[in-house]
Amino acid sequence: MLELADRHDLGSCAARREGSIPSVPTASRTSPERIFALKIETHPRDDHQVTMVVELEPEKLEGARRKAARRIAQKVKIPGFRPGKAPYDVVRRLYGDGVLTEEAVEILVDEIYPEALKEAELKPAAAGALENIESLEPPKFIFTVPLLPTVDLGDYKSVRAAYEWVEPAEGEVEEEIQNLRRMYATSQTVERPAQEGDYVLVSVTGHAAKAQEGDEPLVERNSYAVVMRSDTKEGEWPFPGFSKELVGAKPGDVVEFSHKYGEDFDDETLKGQAVKFSVTIKSIRGVDLPELDDELAQKTGLGQTVDELRQKMRENVHRESQGKYDDEYFEKLFEQIKAGATIKYPPQVLDHELEHVLEDMERRLKSQGLENLEKYFTMVDTTREKFIEEQARPVAQKRLERGLIMDELARTEKIDVDQKALEEEFGNMWSTLAMTNEDFARQTKGGTKPTREVVDAVAMDSMNRLVTRRVLERIKAIATGQAEVEPEAAEEKPKKKGKKVAAESESEAPAEETKPAKKSKKKADE
Repeated sequence: MLELADRHDLGSCAARREGSIPSVPTASRTSPERIFALKIETHPRDDHQVTMVVELEPEKLEGARRKAARRIAQKVKIPGFRPGKAPYDVVRRLYGDGVLTEEAVEILVDEIYPEALKEAELKPAAAGALENIESLEPPKFIFTVPLLPTVDLGDYKSVRAAYEWVEPAEGEVEEEIQNLRRMYATSQTVERPAQEGDYVLVSVTGHAAKAQEGDEPLVERNSYAVVMRSDTKEGEWPFPGFSKELVGAKPGDVVEFSHKYGEDFDDETLKGQAVKFSVTIKSIRGVDLPELDDELAQKTGLGQTVDELRQKMRENVHRESQGKYDDEYFEKLFEQIKAGATIKYPPQVLDHELEHVLEDMERRLKSQGLENLEKYFTMVDTTREKFIEEQARPVAQKRLERGLIMDELARTEKIDVDQKALEEEFGNMWSTLAMTNEDFARQTKGGTKPTREVVDAVAMDSMNRLVTRRVLERIKAIATGQAEVEPEAAEEKPKKKGKKVAAESESEAPAEETKPAKKSKKKADE
């Protein structure tokens, strides 16, 4: 019997997670209105799944056997009979009780599983499974049902976090303008010592401070171009301030120095390490920057005049600065909300999100010229199993839980998206894709001949982006104490003014607050 049970992985009965589910019933019950009289027991499990025991009347198995015989007679050719016309006893004699019983079990499971879910008021999040056939007289099946995720946000409205973004100083704008000038600069090889603004081609090796002879380097790169800087730039490789160590070096020089990485450094192999660097200067190219004038502004496409270019650069710098601050701000804010929330989901939902994480990563690797994930695992000296457990699964869990919190916030806060806003977002997104995404432009002939599937996908993504944006705006308002008065407060007004207050509340509510779009489990980002 276990062989029969092992074969069944029941199809998903829910395309996406969707809100909370009713309390799981535990009492036995029958279904007199159904074709089958089902006796059902449910037993909640710790992993947000339910063990569902379903018992049928004994004669139902015999009826399923006869249906199985007709199905077999229809599929195979039995001498002396037309397809589907061979009598039950003939089919039974030819194929035996074992085959008929196996086919009958499949028939019963396919028929009773959805009926049992409905009777037990269970809402599955993924495919259920037939775990065991406890008996055949009477037929008694044991299923495992993964439940839809549930989220209790707790007292999220008490979360507070000041929003303290500061506009970048004008010096940061000037620095970006200088970087822009470098993009349009000319250069020539020089034999003088390296100075600020030069491009220096180097070979870099870095060994652990206490490395033995023959040990592999922790850092190694050949023919790496360094932009000489007088300041310390965040994100500079192999560490901020690296280029300052090379000031004054000439072609052919070997510069040696040590650097101690912090415990919070991103690269796990370098975190906390003291590294001794050896840098060979291969060549130096001096840079001639173009004049900052109207001609350069027009060449960059950022304006007709220097003033227009400067204003556009200022807007870009401010947008990037605020975007970076927002990423960190909402990251901390979500962690606070999550700390007070209770999130439950079955392992199948996390596994599904994990599949999307791996698919997204493989897509990015292919766009960078890497064949597949296995090649990547070989490059970084790891295994698929180790990578999944140490890196991919934590990312999937974070994405999933953040997506569930976002969904619940949108539902609880009644986040709306009006048609006008959706059409505007769709138009902007469509234009951007047509201009910047080669695959999209090719598939849609420049955005002019899309398929229905492409239109639906972009519309769904536009909806998701709008809902996400408005959820973030709402929780920011809550966290900074600027949220609107709660609806309950309006109900405390005198009854004779209740209708007026309600009308005012409706008129003042943002027009774009509607039920959020249904999102697939894949989305949870980023």
